[in-house]
Amino acid sequence: MKHPIVFLGPSLPLGEARELLEADYRPPVKRGDVRRAAEERPPLIGIIDGVFLSDLPPSPLEILEAIRSGVPVMGSSSLGALRATELVSFGMIGVGAIFQMYKSRRLVADDEVALVFSAEDFRPLSEPLVNIRHALAAATRKGVINPAQRRLLTRLAKEIYFPERSWPLLLKKGRQHVSPTTLDSLARFIAGGDYDLKKKDAIKLLLAARRFLQRGRA
Repeated sequence: MKHPIVFLGPSLPLGEARELLEADYRPPVKRGDVRRAAEERPPLIGIIDGVFLSDLPPSPLEILEAIRSGVPVMGSSSLGALRATELVSFGMIGVGAIFQMYKSRRLVADDEVALVFSAEDFRPLSEPLVNIRHALAAATRKGVINPAQRRLLTRLAKEIYFPERSWPLLLKKGRQHVSPTTLDSLARFIAGGDYDLKKKDAIKLLLAARRFLQRGRA
């Protein structure tokens, strides 16, 4: 029996992914990969991570052709969420909070999910803006920062070019506007929790794929 094909990179470690879903895991998707995967006739294609700088990502048309060929395609977390937003009305299955935020237009820019990662092990080397937003929202709810400080820090994070975006750099820039005591509290809050929304959505896709395939076999 053929396994689903899942394009995965920095959103979730490969070892953790394999514990959730038995699949043919491939590196972040680039132009042409979805077309070639669809030609293999897998029971499902999952798109989580894709390239932004080193190569061209798959176009919406390439993914649409895979869907029209009869191969179900799911997307979440990163490039998968972006493409699912564009193609949900054509049958692509979107999964997770980030997909929902793009679909409702609470997010609009591609760089919300963009980051740079190690070519050897896909380890993230920068922090995606969507994760920063998620963490700052949680810090506001807990009273670590106030709403005005949240808006300010979000704006500062967005101004940082995405390959350079990181918590240390954001907190450094924030010291020009927010008290060191507040920023130190924020740093401890971030270090003490799990605010990786992209990882959570990658997990959701794998679990959704598992349920989808179980229904298909039934």
